[in-house]
Amino acid sequence: MTSAPLPDLLSLAVQVAMGLGLAACAGLRAFLPLLVVGLAGRLELVPLSESFAWLATGPALVVLSVAVVAELLADKVPVVDHALDALGTLVKPVAGTLLAASVLTDLPPLPTAVLALCTGGAVSAGVHLTKAKVRLLSTAATAGIGNPLLSVLEDVGAVIGSVAALVVPLLVAALFLAALVGLLVLLAARRARAHSLP
Repeated sequence: MTSAPLPDLLSLAVQVAMGLGLAACAGLRAFLPLLVVGLAGRLELVPLSESFAWLATGPALVVLSVAVVAELLADKVPVVDHALDALGTLVKPVAGTLLAASVLTDLPPLPTAVLALCTGGAVSAGVHLTKAKVRLLSTAATAGIGNPLLSVLEDVGAVIGSVAALVVPLLVAALFLAALVGLLVLLAARRARAHSLP
C-alpha cells in the first residue's frame, strides 16, 4: 500500500497565502471576498476545491451579489453599522474559514478543514475585531460622522485585497504578516509605556 504523495510545498504555500489574504479581507467585508472567489472560479482563473465548487455556480453568485450590495449599503448607515459589526463577529470567521478552505486544493478534506479553521477563521476574526474597535473610536471621536468614510475605505481595501490575494498571494500574505508584527510591536510599546508611568 503506497501513501498519498505530499503536495508540492510551493503550491501549498501559495494556496495558504491566498487563503490568508482572502480571510483578512473577509474581516472587512464578509461577502465581497466570497463573490470575488466565486467569480474567479467561474472564469476558471482560480481552481476551487471540489467541496467549494458551488461558489462558482450561478445561484451562489446571485445570492452573494445581493449580499454584497446589502452589506455595503447597510454599513454606511449609522447605528446599523454597529449592528453589522456585532453580527460580523459570528459571520466573518465563518466566511474566512470558507475562503481559506475553498482555495486549498492540494490537501485532503480533514487537513483542509483544520488548516482553514486555524488560519482563515482566526485571521478574519482578528481583522474584524480590529476594524470594530477602530469604528468605535471613530464613533466616539466624530459622533459617527467619520464612519461612512471609514466604510468606503474598508470597501476599497476589501476589493483590492481580494483581487491581490488571488493575483499575488505571497506578497499579500507577507504584507499582512508585516502589519501584524508591526501592530504587536506597537501594542507592546504602548503597554511598556503604560507600566513605566508612575
